[in-house]
Amino acid sequence: MPPRPSLPGIFLAALRLGCTSFGGPVAHLAYFRAEYVVKRRWLDEAHYADLVALCQFLPGPASSQTGFGIGYELRGPAGGLAAWLGFTLPSALLMLGFAHGVASLGVTGPTGWLQGLKVAAVAVVAQAVWAMGRTLCPDWPRRALALAAAGLVLWLPGAWSQLAVLGLGALFGWGFLRAPGTAPVPATTAGHRKTGAVCLGLFGLLLGLLPVAARLTADPRLEIFDRFYRAGALVFGGGHVILPLLEREVVAPGWLTPDQFLAGYGAAQALPGPLFSLGAYLGAVMGHGPGGWGGGLWALLAIFLPGLLLVAGVLPFWQTLRTRPGAQAALRGANATVVGVLLAAFCQPVCTAGLVDGRTVALAVAGFIALQSGRIPAWAVVTAAAGLGALLL
Repeated sequence: MPPRPSLPGIFLAALRLGCTSFGGPVAHLAYFRAEYVVKRRWLDEAHYADLVALCQFLPGPASSQTGFGIGYELRGPAGGLAAWLGFTLPSALLMLGFAHGVASLGVTGPTGWLQGLKVAAVAVVAQAVWAMGRTLCPDWPRRALALAAAGLVLWLPGAWSQLAVLGLGALFGWGFLRAPGTAPVPATTAGHRKTGAVCLGLFGLLLGLLPVAARLTADPRLEIFDRFYRAGALVFGGGHVILPLLEREVVAPGWLTPDQFLAGYGAAQALPGPLFSLGAYLGAVMGHGPGGWGGGLWALLAIFLPGLLLVAGVLPFWQTLRTRPGAQAALRGANATVVGVLLAAFCQPVCTAGLVDGRTVALAVAGFIALQSGRIPAWAVVTAAAGLGALLL
């Protein structure tokens, strides 16, 4: 492994990902793997899959939590914050700019370049599923497990079905994928249990006290923080799943109109980085609370904070647990089901949204071949797909 990276190095690597990671949470995980595992070798394939599996179990934005967890393991809490800030900053600034009237981007309707970005996501996710499958499913029991997981998720779509499938995969691994004679996996220094316990306690304390404080004080800032914090704390399945909950929290009380909400959603779909950055736009345009840049940053902090507290709280205990033979066997099963969950997401919605005709299929195949060659980076494939989409689609 290369030397442990510096905080500026973690921030700049994450910032690059935040500027180029189009395609939603599944594609983000593929970009993270290409940058952190393949290119920089800051962690290995199995360790990365362990983090993905953990963040799939936790509520919150799985891709942002995975990026935060990588930084946390490399340089502690400061590294986690550097990774999260770098990945989130570009989309947050763009959403704040959109909130201030950058409607000329034309991102709320179907356009060729936007379709090109969806095609790029098809190529990126396909390459990730292929590579992770070869590493994490090296035998037929795990390949069969991955295919069964994909079938179940497609048959019963939803965040809860994904959690159930990951749990069943871990149970299968615990019972049938033990590898006698293997040496224990060394635990990484992902923080102390005391710090983790404090983070978990703070998560629960805020979840319980914020509604009470908002109701007693009627302070708009507390009301906003409470609603966005609860949205980030209670949603499973990533950014798209949070949209109905957010709409109920901010449109129903009349804080903004349905048209304003949908315009922000359209912009977020076309931008790189986490979809949770929609919170910055909503906080900036709402007719409640501070509004503007201050309101946008306030809502952004509220929606991301619970997911980050959960990762920081669970990781120290997770790293101890994963060194035990039974836990290693369970992780083999969970990792295989992660491949299956990614495969299901590749089929629906990545392929269904990106592949609409023969031209998009040809462009996706070309992007996959370019990524498989190892000579063309993911950001170049994304840029080329957007440009070709604008010209051809």
